[in-house]
Amino acid sequence: MLLGYSGMKVYLALGITDMRKSINGLSILVEKYFDLDPFSGQLFVFCNRRRNIMKILYWDRNGFCLWHKRLEKHYFKWPKSTGGIITIGERELMWLIEGLEIKQKEAHEGLSYSMIY
Repeated sequence: MLLGYSGMKVYLALGITDMRKSINGLSILVEKYFDLDPFSGQLFVFCNRRRNIMKILYWDRNGFCLWHKRLEKHYFKWPKSTGGIITIGERELMWLIEGLEIKQKEAHEGLSYSMIY
């Protein structure tokens, strides 16, 4: 199951990733370059230069899973930053997979409060 675990985080690798990399290469990127644990069960999302291929790496109880989607005609609305990693929500990941921006202009922004008066 790709989504739906309580507390699951989605890490989006900004910039471009060589899509010749598979499980081993992507897990090394997660561990060495992003300083994150590839065995955490969280989702790690990567995209190629042309923005028509997306891969999602995650650990599922006893082995790695690699989800791969290649668009035949269109491209993903990948953030234009050159590198690093950001955390997005499951909803934003679904938007990205469906061809939408991760920041929707019409969506309500999330609020966070520390106290109730």
